[in-house]
Amino acid sequence: MIVKSLKEDAFRIIEDSISSVLPEKAVLEELKKLDLGDKIYLVAIGKAAWRMARSAKDHLKGRIKGGVVITKYGHSQGPIDGLEVCEAGHPIPDENTINATKKAVNLVQNLSKDDTVLFLVSGGGSALFELPVEGVSLEDIKNVTDMLLRCGANIVEINAIRKRLSQVKGGKFAQLVLPAKVYSLVLSDVLGDRLDSIASGPAYPDSTTVGDVEKIIKKYDLEFPDNILKKLKEETPKRLYNVETRIIGSVSKVCESAEKIARKLGYDSLILTTTLDCEAKEAGLFLASIAREEIDKNRPLKNPCAIILGGETIVRVKGKGKGGRNQELVLSAARGIRNYPGVVIVSVGTDGTDGPTDAAGGIVDGQTAIMLEEAGIDIDDALDDNDSYHALQAVGSLIKTGPTGTNVNDLIFILCCGAELHS
Repeated sequence: MIVKSLKEDAFRIIEDSISSVLPEKAVLEELKKLDLGDKIYLVAIGKAAWRMARSAKDHLKGRIKGGVVITKYGHSQGPIDGLEVCEAGHPIPDENTINATKKAVNLVQNLSKDDTVLFLVSGGGSALFELPVEGVSLEDIKNVTDMLLRCGANIVEINAIRKRLSQVKGGKFAQLVLPAKVYSLVLSDVLGDRLDSIASGPAYPDSTTVGDVEKIIKKYDLEFPDNILKKLKEETPKRLYNVETRIIGSVSKVCESAEKIARKLGYDSLILTTTLDCEAKEAGLFLASIAREEIDKNRPLKNPCAIILGGETIVRVKGKGKGGRNQELVLSAARGIRNYPGVVIVSVGTDGTDGPTDAAGGIVDGQTAIMLEEAGIDIDDALDDNDSYHALQAVGSLIKTGPTGTNVNDLIFILCCGAELHS
């Protein structure tokens, strides 16, 4: 009954904390502070683009003269009057990505200094907002993106490469808008809220250099064709004068909300970090070790407790299975809490999707590893094949929220009750 109660509380924390970072309210509150004039053109990109755009349209009404909204397949909730809503591929761009981006570029070209572009940015924008530079094809972009995802490069490293292959990334979109002004409202999905890396910074000066790119290529022993290498030697804009940017949501906020909700539910709560950035399997083992310390020693917090983390782990894809970083994290954690009562470990993507799956993440407890064995599933084999999805599915440990409409990295937490509570 205790584990059941922990799981019920876990789902309450997930639902309420993600609700706290839905974009409509954040966009509305920020727009009330801004004077954007009466000639506004809207471009929204990312997994939260539809919700952000609808909120802006509802507030600004007839002041918006046109707009393009580009979001991931399944993340649109229907037409928005006066705006063209497009769905496209993520995490790999496709033809719809290119076509939608061309529409956005056409919308903002030939504007005057009296015009304003309201640029709404959320996670996923790197894949969803793309127009290759001359000499680079969509197939090139796909191959490079796939290579970077598979080698285990982090999002900052991936975007440093992609910026130089694009006409709209790395501050180049803001240059296309000139002489009009750009007001950029951002939901951050990048650790540390690096504005030049969120959606590859289409309207923000790029801090990465050609030297950084060379280090990334060497670090992961990447081999690119000559046409790609040529473009990677070209520098990106380092200064922009027509842009104002504001962050309206981040992983810190979702973790702070989770902490408050857990306290209301009676848990002693702690945010351990909002910048978790390591391999998913290793993070799972680390969380399991913390959970064991809580159960065995009743520390670092007094039980019942909630230990909360935010961030974005990585997966090195070597197998042919199905899964995502959050699923891989909890599957790895299941090994470390085997036969430990009174503990659950959760990891979810706040956007409701984890890798190329329909799950947001997963939840495991002390019985999960045993249930997997009884189902004939070896955890190490599943992890080696990157097949966390089917392993967790077999024991009812997937979390499926559907698209949430926001995207601010991953929410990860441990719920524990001490020995005296489960003896």
